[in-house]
Amino acid sequence: MKPAPFDYVRPISLAEACEILGADEDARIIAGGQTLIPMLAMRLSRPTRLVDIARLGELKGITCEDDAVVIGAVTRQVEVERSETARRKLPLLVKALPFVGHPPTRNRGTVGGSIANADPSAEIPLIAVTLGADILIENAGGPMSVPADEFFIGAMVTSVMPGDCVRAVRFPVWSQPHIGTGFHEVSARQSDFAFVAAAAQIALDQDGRCLDAALGLGGVGDRAERIDVSGLIGEDVSRVKIADLVRPAIEHLEANSDLTVSAAYRRRIAATFATRALEDAIAEARAAASANPGALQ
Repeated sequence: MKPAPFDYVRPISLAEACEILGADEDARIIAGGQTLIPMLAMRLSRPTRLVDIARLGELKGITCEDDAVVIGAVTRQVEVERSETARRKLPLLVKALPFVGHPPTRNRGTVGGSIANADPSAEIPLIAVTLGADILIENAGGPMSVPADEFFIGAMVTSVMPGDCVRAVRFPVWSQPHIGTGFHEVSARQSDFAFVAAAAQIALDQDGRCLDAALGLGGVGDRAERIDVSGLIGEDVSRVKIADLVRPAIEHLEANSDLTVSAAYRRRIAATFATRALEDAIAEARAAASANPGALQ
């Protein structure tokens, strides 16, 4: 199939892009195009115009702040995957990225594009929710910041309004001495969207006591969800049965059924993978503590 007719514009600045978007609510942003181009070809999306922001330098790059890493919206996913800064400061994101599509997909796909598309099974939105990232948005009125948990409203639905453009994602960086991460997902075929994905990050002190913990689940419902595992904080993790902690924490989640898997399957796998992700994170953090007892990451 061929796309429906549309105009194409390539603004020279983010301000110009926002002005174009604000004047035409049926305009769509394009950068990597890994989701939008197939939708255009099947006429599932019929924008009046495409606003190409892929070449805007102000939306590119990976920069460090005091307690965060900011990734520009049109930064290619492969750049983050290969970034030494991301590897050191955002290990959970780097661990999840190989599950995002195929290498050609990550070569073209952008971090901001995945965030703005808001697929409930997508890995980058899951990591943003799990770590409590902020989505930086620009519009004609200026910049604003929205917590990831408020940005994602439902399947393919976000808080972005006409005239808004995702500028960057600010991921918080944990500064505790010993940090571990875990990531698991299941899909019909490798690199397909996950039926269920679980992401975990944990920080331990030298004695194995939990200093902080984060757990997120994707693919279960209409959006990625951060799961409350604050009960771990302050505990000696060797004395906690993780499965018993996870099970009541995810009881409130609404699971979707579709032609491929049932809601019951998603609930069961969510509990299993959440437990595995936390256990992997704990094991990694304990190994880091053993290898570098006095070092900060």
